[in-house]
Amino acid sequence: MKTRCTTPMWVAKTGYIIMSLVFCTAGVVFIARPGLSAAAIGRALGAAMILFGAVKLVGYFSRDLYRLAFQYDLGFGLLLIALGALVLARPGRVLDVTFAALGVAVLTDGLYKVQIAVDARRFGISTWWLTLALAVATGLVGLALVFRPWDSARLLTILLGAALLAEGVLNLCVAVSTVKIVRHQRPDLIEVTSYEVEDETL
Repeated sequence: MKTRCTTPMWVAKTGYIIMSLVFCTAGVVFIARPGLSAAAIGRALGAAMILFGAVKLVGYFSRDLYRLAFQYDLGFGLLLIALGALVLARPGRVLDVTFAALGVAVLTDGLYKVQIAVDARRFGISTWWLTLALAVATGLVGLALVFRPWDSARLLTILLGAALLAEGVLNLCVAVSTVKIVRHQRPDLIEVTSYEVEDETL
């Protein structure tokens, strides 16, 4: 039987890891340098969200063995692309657009990853608890970004950096622990049972 091409899976997993590291790096930069200009932050985040959204779409259609990491990425990938385009359209309005958009994205991803952690436990993946803890922490930071508890632009930028760092670490953990690629993985098969019907006509 013909085996499935694993190239899209490797592209998705590698893209997940790279974008996670990019988010972690950006988070550290925003925490260390909260005085960055609003336009620069908006452009960087908008581009990153669109790129990560595209990676998520590739992941959704790649069909890795466990089907855990990418199972919600069709809708979430489209959401990221839409939010990234919105942020790029108005990169200077950080407080009004970027923080809220990223907060919604991070909160949503955290909630999705909670479900992934629960599913990972059923699969017997030993690091499910780490994914769960990171997902809860990431969701809480995303929620804080949505409500913006401070008026200070510097403090909000630090919070933005913390959200990016949490999101990067969470996605890195998920990509490493739950994306299983088998070299000779077979395509999905739908088992069909056929029955013989006796002709009882006289």
